[in-house]
Formats: sequence, C-alpha cells, structure tokens
Amino acid sequence: MLTFERGKQTLKILHENLQDLSVSLDSARLKMRLETIEAALVDPSVWSDQAKSTALMREQKDVQRILGMYESLVTQYEELEMLCEMALEEEDDSMEAEFVEGLATLDKTLKKARLEALLSGEYDKQNAILSIHAGSGGLDANDWAEMLYRMYLRWGERRGFKVEILDYLKDDTAGLKSATIRYSGPNAYGFLKSEKGVHRIVRISPFDSSGRRHTSFAAIDVIPELDDEEAIDINPVDLRIDTFRSGGAGGQHVNTTDSAVRIVHLPTGVVVQCQNERSQIKNRATAMKMLMAKLIVLKEQEHKEKIEDIQGDFSQISWGSQIRSYVFHPYQLVKDHRTGAENGQLQNVMDGDIDLFIDAYLIGEKSDDTDEI
Repeated sequence: MLTFERGKQTLKILHENLQDLSVSLDSARLKMRLETIEAALVDPSVWSDQAKSTALMREQKDVQRILGMYESLVTQYEELEMLCEMALEEEDDSMEAEFVEGLATLDKTLKKARLEALLSGEYDKQNAILSIHAGSGGLDANDWAEMLYRMYLRWGERRGFKVEILDYLKDDTAGLKSATIRYSGPNAYGFLKSEKGVHRIVRISPFDSSGRRHTSFAAIDVIPELDDEEAIDINPVDLRIDTFRSGGAGGQHVNTTDSAVRIVHLPTGVVVQCQNERSQIKNRATAMKMLMAKLIVLKEQEHKEKIEDIQGDFSQISWGSQIRSYVFHPYQLVKDHRTGAENGQLQNVMDGDIDLFIDAYLIGEKSDDTDEI
C-alpha cells in the first residue's frame, strides 16, 4: 500500500497545480464568455455580418477547446483520487500499475496545459509561418539550413500540426538557401515564436577535405498567420512584385510556369515569397498575407503607429547574437543562450525534440512579464 500512500502526496501536488491552472486560464471568466458567445450566435442579426459571425464561431471553438482540456484534467484527477481512496480503504493493490500510470499521464498532460496557459499574446493562438535562411559560409551554411528545415518538419509532425511547405529554394550544390513552412493548429505561433533568431552550428565540416572544424549560421524568422479580416493599408507603389518559375523539390508542375511570387516592400526591404501553389494568384495572395503579418509585427516592434513610419532595410540577417548553439564537435550539446536550457541528446534535438527549449523560453517570458508588472 506504500505506492498509494505516496500517491496521496502526489495527488495533493497535482491538485494545487490544477488550481493554479484554473487561475491562469481564468476558467470562470471563460465559462461566462462561452455563454455570451452562444447567446450571440442565437441572434439572427449576427449572421448578417459574416466577419463577426466567423470571428465568434472561431472564438467559441477555441474557448470550448480550452475548457474541455481543463475539465478533462479535473475528471482525470477525480478518478485517480477515488481510485486511491478505494485502494487504501480496501487494502487492494491490484490497481497499483493503473494508478501509477494515471499519475504520470496526468502530470505530463497538466504540464503541457500549464505551458499553453502561458500563451496569452495577441497572436499566440494563430497559425505560424516559419522561414529559414542560410547565412554566410557557402555549402556548410546551406547544409545547416537544410538540417534545421528537417528538424522543424519533424517537430511539427511530433506536435500534430498540419505542416505545409510554402517555399523551398534549393542550392545548386548542396542544402538550401531558404525555405518557408506553415504550421496550422492551436497555438502554433505561440510555441514557435521562441525559435526566431540566429542558430549556430559547430562541427567538422563534411565539405572540408582537411577535416577542419567550421562554424555556420542560419536565421529563423517566425510570424503569425493573420485572419483574413486582419489587414493593414499598404501602398501598392511601395511594392515590387516579381514572378518566377518554382524551384522546389519535386512536383510535376515545378519549373514549368512562372507561378512563384516574390514581393518586396520597398520602404523597409522586407521580402516574402511563395511557390507552393500551381496558381500564381494563390501564391500572390499567400505572399501578401505573409507580408502583412511581417509588417504588423515589425510595426509593433518599432512602436510605430503606421507602416509608413517604418523605414530601413529589415531584410538582412544579424549574426552578432545567436540564440542557440548546436555543437557537434568536440562534444555534443545544444544550448539556448537566452534561457540556459541544454540538451546533450543532439540527435534527438535534430529529430525535432526541441520542446525543452520552447518551454524554457515561454516560462522565462512569463516571468519577465510578471517582473514588469
């Protein structure tokens, strides 16, 4: 019965964590908000405004998901508490394995839910668009960019996001010059925003016949995918729109029509491009959404009221302050320089196991917000 006695203490801690989660989510307010939304959707006049009704339905779905997640955790806790009490009362060890597994599952799920509760930014719940750009360094940098491309694809698959390749510019010799990936699913941007910055690799170069150690860089950019109704005024005169033949890997339509689109916002130097669709019109629409998202994020970072107030070249990559280093030689270690988080299981990280770094960033970001308050 020792397992169940110890389990009572674990349940006590889990109960406290559930209470903290309830406060973080403000579950009482969410329930009231859900009632308000459901009442509004019953009103026929709401459906005459498509933008409003769509926004309400999207919010309803999101609130239902959050409340459902929380209520499921509460149910799991109550079932484990009942199981523990019955086992102790009847001195029955037959359910010990189920109880231990249930505690572990609840603890893991609760930790995930608590991290999601940290995602309170304006765009955290949106889909995400992640771009990879090889830095200077020739073949080594291009190869490193492709390694990161594979890592982020694997991460998206592990987390259950819908992953789409929007753009892929392959190098003629090895690796890639740039790539853009869309992640669709709850909180995609909230999780991936931590990856924005310069990533450094230290290794014995596979392209150096002398077997010397090389350091290469790649930059990751992450923006939220905005809803259709979220738009800003962009002067068409400020845009240069180029079309070209797609250069991605595979696909029977690649390199046959000028369907790929590149848009440059001339005042800021921001560049976006898309080539995943066969239709130039669709690629242009996607590229415009990407541009708007980049400019909105940039406007907020620069504390400007209007896009017109932003000037300067923002298309260049700054190599002075990498956020994370991936050391392959003379030892194996991945270290995030912002949070101090480390993982010596290098291959696991390259296979998409980067949640340790994302979680540490989110916890640190929340602590910074609290300090400012």
